[in-house]
Amino acid sequence: MLRVLAVDDEVPALEELAYLLRQDTRVEHVATASDGVTALQDMVQLIGAGERLDGVFLDIRMPGLDGLDLARLVGGFPRPPRLVFVTAHDDCAVQAFELEAVDYLLKPVRAERLAEAVRRLEAAAPSSEPGADDVIPVELGGVTRFVPQQAVWYAEAKGDYVRLHTSDGGYLVRMSLAALERRWASAGFIRVHRSTLVSARHVSELRFEGGRVLLTVGRETLPVSRRHTRQVREQLVRQFKTLT
Repeated sequence: MLRVLAVDDEVPALEELAYLLRQDTRVEHVATASDGVTALQDMVQLIGAGERLDGVFLDIRMPGLDGLDLARLVGGFPRPPRLVFVTAHDDCAVQAFELEAVDYLLKPVRAERLAEAVRRLEAAAPSSEPGADDVIPVELGGVTRFVPQQAVWYAEAKGDYVRLHTSDGGYLVRMSLAALERRWASAGFIRVHRSTLVSARHVSELRFEGGRVLLTVGRETLPVSRRHTRQVREQLVRQFKTLT
């Protein structure tokens, strides 16, 4: 059962969102806040008191502390709640997913669409399989394309960006490799080099060649750094045992 916080400066929208959430049998408790500052204070108080907070349904355009700024602050918590953005604006989706949101809803919120967001929030909980339905938004010529986690062979650090390699090609997203590793570690992604994160499900071969360890991932051959060799072998063994 989920415990969530709904945040919106528009009272009717907040009341409607809270009502719909309370109708969902997967939601145990719904708290509300009408601005970002109050929401932050409530979260600090809840977490400080040892209370569990699984998710925050968050508006973006709010006076004072807006939803994106609040999300950045929440990301610094030791165990941050998952984020679902609920907004009337469709131009912040990329920023929202860069902040590791599990979903992005447009107002007016439909009950069936909110139910799907709750499902994703529930799936993102530690007791579920994290990352299974995760997607990364990519800007391509003014069009936002959503790249599913399961389609990614490996991710490669490129300065302040990460290139996602898939069977369809590469996609550049503004995100650190460390943030992506945290987001997808439980979905079977393994750090094999300081600049490379690999999907274990797409590893078809591990071999030694000239004193180096090499992985075949999709159609690519990637080196494993000496620092990561032991950890990679152990993680691959655990992963394959899980799959079989």
